[in-house]
Amino acid sequence: MGQYTTDFGSIQSYKKGGVTAIDDDPKRYVFSNMFEVASKSAPYDRVAVAKNFEYVIESAKAEGESAWFSAAHDEFVVSMDGKVRVDFIKLDDPDALVDPESEGAVKLAGTPDGTNMGYVVLGRGHMAMLPVGAAYRFSAAETCTIIIQSIDGAVTQHKWAQFCQQ
Repeated sequence: MGQYTTDFGSIQSYKKGGVTAIDDDPKRYVFSNMFEVASKSAPYDRVAVAKNFEYVIESAKAEGESAWFSAAHDEFVVSMDGKVRVDFIKLDDPDALVDPESEGAVKLAGTPDGTNMGYVVLGRGHMAMLPVGAAYRFSAAETCTIIIQSIDGAVTQHKWAQFCQQ
């Protein structure tokens, strides 16, 4: 039986994968490394690394404290390589801050009015739900990578050309 080694990537140490394009332009393919995307982005820029219809997986560099976000639908976050704290506020009037018909996350101005719901601390591989009707903010003492499952929206950035295989 062969010997296999599992290598865990991180924002500080990753191997870039690739795509073998046969008789086509590699820029037509979406193949992003979440760690590379996070390492080249500003803290908490939410950059799409995968898309399926209206749904996206966003990669973000967690560093310091983010702004507050909310969405008109549930979202999920996974810590990929470090510790990230997620604070929650149950919004007093969610519809006043986020259009109930909107898609994707919305960056909120300042700290929203509502009831403190507490926080969770995510370690590598831990996931948390970002529930509808709540605001959330991330904070990380050390730089790491998070991925967020959401719907393509106002804060989702598309930078395929910057990260595609050349």
